[in-house]
Amino acid sequence: MESNNNGTVQHCEYLIVGAGPAGLQLGYYLEKAGRDYLILEEGETAGTFFKKFPRHRTLISHNKIHTGYDDHEINLRWDWNSLLSDDEGMLFKHFTSDFFPQADVLVRYLNDYANRFKLKIKYLTRAKRITRNRNFEILDQQGRKYTCARLLIASGLTAPYIPPIDGIELAEQYTEVSVNPDDFINQKVLIIGKGNSGFETAENLVETAALIHLASPHSIKMAWQTHFVGHLRAVNNNLLDTYQLKSQNAVVDATIQKIARREGGQYAVTFNYTHAHGEVEEILYDRVIACTGFRFDDSLFDDTCRPEATLNGRFPAQTSEWESTNVKDLYFAGTLMQVRDYQKTTSGFIHGFRYNAHALHQILEQKYHGMPWPYQTIEATPESLVDAVIKRVNKTSALWQQFGFLCDLIVISREKSEARYYEELPVAYVHDSKLGQNEHYYLVTLEFGHIAGDPFNIVRHPNPSQAERSTFLHPVIRYFARSQLLSEQHLLEDLYGEWKKPVVHVDALRQYFESELSEIAAAAL
Repeated sequence: MESNNNGTVQHCEYLIVGAGPAGLQLGYYLEKAGRDYLILEEGETAGTFFKKFPRHRTLISHNKIHTGYDDHEINLRWDWNSLLSDDEGMLFKHFTSDFFPQADVLVRYLNDYANRFKLKIKYLTRAKRITRNRNFEILDQQGRKYTCARLLIASGLTAPYIPPIDGIELAEQYTEVSVNPDDFINQKVLIIGKGNSGFETAENLVETAALIHLASPHSIKMAWQTHFVGHLRAVNNNLLDTYQLKSQNAVVDATIQKIARREGGQYAVTFNYTHAHGEVEEILYDRVIACTGFRFDDSLFDDTCRPEATLNGRFPAQTSEWESTNVKDLYFAGTLMQVRDYQKTTSGFIHGFRYNAHALHQILEQKYHGMPWPYQTIEATPESLVDAVIKRVNKTSALWQQFGFLCDLIVISREKSEARYYEELPVAYVHDSKLGQNEHYYLVTLEFGHIAGDPFNIVRHPNPSQAERSTFLHPVIRYFARSQLLSEQHLLEDLYGEWKKPVVHVDALRQYFESELSEIAAAAL
């Protein structure tokens, strides 16, 4: 790697933009593998984003320390803030015991992580312009140039998403609005957006504002209903009580057609209600705050390497390898990865994308360095397969956190009577890659079942023959031949998330593998 202090170009094989949790996690794996890499960070420390966000400084990511388990891997199921490493001392629990930690603690943790593993980070270096000739060329704010063969964008969603509302420029932005409740005494406040940032803002104003309305076209989705942790969390939803118990606040399903300023400084907001047969109404407010989320900022890229966008332009479009769909060797990490499982699993959060980063590193190692995805060889017998699967589903944190998105892969070699057991691959990647062309393979995932109605009032079916009706997280094993699904087996849900019971779990899985392997053997004759 050449220095560019004197105007020369600094080149590396991998360049990561952003020293947030995703950039650090990727840096850890590249450092461990001895690869030539550099992380560019615009701030003076790692974790710059979390120095400002969330605005009210309390994270909604769990830090559950006391779990009843001693196993480090199992405990990561309830540790949503730690990055992955081989150092037990770099677990987040050593930094705070708060269940909902303060954002400043996460900043301290991220910087200690970067220092502990001596990650190669260049601070106060903002990527200003990205072009591509043969290599990617990155120009920073001081005119220094960096080049790389492979570019990894881990800078997150950095630009506010501005919805197409007439007069939206009159609204204050979540990113800048005052967080001092006294600035809103006796004021009527409209918050645009019914996500966690909107309710976090409303919660801060309950004691001082005259009234608070939260509006968006669609009804609230609660995280405990959908299992998507980005939907509204219980820790932020106290305002719902004040709405339903007649305390002046309200949650409104409506499309906002227009925001206009009136004499005296108030704002007239025109609503078209979603569930009122087209009713349109104008309401006056003292303040309007837009809490409408963030989007990917593609203004850094020129036309030689601008990635295609998707989901209303909020995310870069990506393949199952998290590579840009139109720019070769351009990859995305961190919350940008969630485009592959949008609002379904946890790729938008540390406890999800830390595993994605590990999988991405394995993909890069295989693709560019000829290092095959690691696997273990086991006997292709029902007993060996059952033993391997039962051990994994009762220990893995990756499949627990990334339910239905990451999987373990078991490839059966009919000729050798053995199986190759791979861990923690994206399901879509398996089907898209050569691995999906194997003649006989199983995918092992943890998945929720379908819930219709009240998730707190579910009729269970505690019979292994009806395990596919399980609604809580449970193992699913699917058998494929060259990406064609041939069969699947569910293991019965368990209150503790432990699938060890001899009859309903172990025997049921053994019977499945016995049947499937017999058919494979018969087909070979």
